[in-house]
Amino acid sequence: MAMEKHFYSPPFLAKASPELSDRALLGLPESYTATRELHLPEDQLRALAQFDRLRLVALLESQDEPLARRYQAGRLLALYGDPRLDALTPQMLDVHGGEVCIGLDTAELDAIMDRLADLNLDRQWIAKETPRHRVRLEPYRIARYPVTNLEYRTFLQLSGEQRLPDNWFLGRYPAEQANHPVSGLRAEDADCYATWLAETTGRCFRLPSEAEWEYAAAGPQNLEYPWGQQFLPDHANTAEAGLLQTTPVGLFACGASPFGCLDMAGNVEEYVADDYRPYPGGEQVNDDLIAAVGNHRVARGGSFSRFRDLARATRRHGKFPRPIYVMGFRLAESL
Repeated sequence: MAMEKHFYSPPFLAKASPELSDRALLGLPESYTATRELHLPEDQLRALAQFDRLRLVALLESQDEPLARRYQAGRLLALYGDPRLDALTPQMLDVHGGEVCIGLDTAELDAIMDRLADLNLDRQWIAKETPRHRVRLEPYRIARYPVTNLEYRTFLQLSGEQRLPDNWFLGRYPAEQANHPVSGLRAEDADCYATWLAETTGRCFRLPSEAEWEYAAAGPQNLEYPWGQQFLPDHANTAEAGLLQTTPVGLFACGASPFGCLDMAGNVEEYVADDYRPYPGGEQVNDDLIAAVGNHRVARGGSFSRFRDLARATRRHGKFPRPIYVMGFRLAESL
């Protein structure tokens, strides 16, 4: 697949100052600015509409087709019914356990800051990732995709819970985004979903731990991004892609992790099971997130509204109280 350029160049304004609007944080003017469009000519759309659902899935998760064709295939699947998605039987991937290393070597902190210098990051944000250390993981499974709007609706219907996503306006289910990751959630909503699914199916579903999430994203090679050591803007739905919206899960199949997980570097941020605390041997970091919300649930992975720094596999962050932070989750399963 031909390499696509950054649609947006990161601004020199990454710090979440309360004086800055979300648009300003992305380097956008307050006046209207066009986002990236993924249109196809009418004849191509008509041709895609004749595909059966399995052929649309193959197109959506192709690593060779242009992004616009893949995206339009995903739109059709949202309308036809996406065969990849079933709330009661999510696609899970096996991850072996054992002694693994997670986190960032303290000696690499300066190099990371240099590579991300255009984002004007607070050094404390990256220091949270240190030191690199060993953890013991039992074998587990992790979801191939983050939980989608369709699956979350099933949870609401069957459980009777009143945990409506904040971005479902007046509680309206966004049918046109059925196969997009659900977002607009609190960590407690994600916990409740996992508990409900475990009780309903008799399986040991839960949220992944930080270590499980990171290992599934980085693999035994300790990749900086799920696909490798270099950020590639056509491999993930981050702000660099210029879409500024969620996309169908699996759309960026070229960004798969070593274990086959998709959307771990972009689309929506993902809650894990752990609250923030320093790594063994590390120091407590009292950054602007701590100042704003205090104790908080850790989130992993980037999103469509944040730049590449959050897409790094070792990055630890959480929900800052402003709309630009788009929170979803994926499931894990104990064996």
